[in-house]
Amino acid sequence: MKIYPVETGTFKLDGGAMFGVVPKTLWQKTNPADENNLCTWSMRCLLIEDAGKLILVDTGIGDKQTEKFFSHYHLADTKTLEQSLNHLGFGIDEITDVFLSHLHFDHCGGAVKWNNDRTKLETVFKNATYWSTENHWEWATVPNPREKASFLAENILPLKESGQLQFIQREGDFTKNVFNNFDVLFVDGHTESMMIPHIHYQEKTLVFMADLLPSTGHIPLPYVMGYDTRPLLTMTEKEKFLNTAANEEFVLFLEHDSVNECCTLQHTEKGVRLGESYSFASIFG
Repeated sequence: MKIYPVETGTFKLDGGAMFGVVPKTLWQKTNPADENNLCTWSMRCLLIEDAGKLILVDTGIGDKQTEKFFSHYHLADTKTLEQSLNHLGFGIDEITDVFLSHLHFDHCGGAVKWNNDRTKLETVFKNATYWSTENHWEWATVPNPREKASFLAENILPLKESGQLQFIQREGDFTKNVFNNFDVLFVDGHTESMMIPHIHYQEKTLVFMADLLPSTGHIPLPYVMGYDTRPLLTMTEKEKFLNTAANEEFVLFLEHDSVNECCTLQHTEKGVRLGESYSFASIFG
C-alpha cells in the first residue's frame, strides 16, 4: 500500500461560521481571519494505491461552477485535480474508486465536469466506481433549507446518471473492510451519514477527518462549525472519537487545515488537545 496527499488548493469561509458559538477572540488564535473575517482552508484529498486499486478520497471543489459562485470563496493556489494526480504520476483514467466522505460542494465538486463543448455534465473518472451511502444520498438529493446551498444538483445527480454510483452499507456506526485495510466510521452531526475513513498503514491508523475535525483549531469540544446540522450530536461524536484517537495514537489527516497536514492528540487536564502536528511525509515518508 502507498498513500499520497492530493492538494487541490485553498478557499475562504467566514470564521464565525466555521467556529459557531466560539468567540472570535478565541478562535483567531489558531485560525487568523482577514479584514473580511474570512479564514483560509485547504481542500486536501487522499489517494490510496493498494491491492490493484487506486482509491481517491474526496475530490475538492472542482472547476465547473460560475465565476460568480467562485468569487464567494476566494480560491487560491488551486491546481486542478487532474494536474495534482499527474504530478503524482497518475492519470484520471487510472482511478478505480472515488470515495466521497459526503456530498457538500467542497468535497465532491471535482467528481463531475462539463464536457468539451459545455453542453453536458459528465463524471471526471470514467473508469471509477463512485461511493456514497444511501442515507446520505437521500439527504443530499432532497436537501433541507440549511444545507441546500451546499448540496448542488450538478455535483450529485450526474454520479447516478452515469451508472457509476454505488452505496456503502452502513452497519451501525462502524463498517469494517470497505476496502483492504480501510474501515469507515459514520457520524451524523455535521450532516447525515458522513463517512470518516480509518486506513491501516505502516502499522498506524490514519484517519481522514473530513468535516468531523476541520482543523487543529477545532479540537476543543465546543469548537463546532455553524454549518453542522446537529451541533450537540457533533460534540458527542467528536468527544468519543477524540478520546479513542488519543488512546490509540491515531494519525489524523486534516482535509481543511491550511497549515497542519496531519496531527496526533493527547490527554491533558483540559481534555483531549493537540499532541503534535506533522507533514504527511515526515510520518510516512
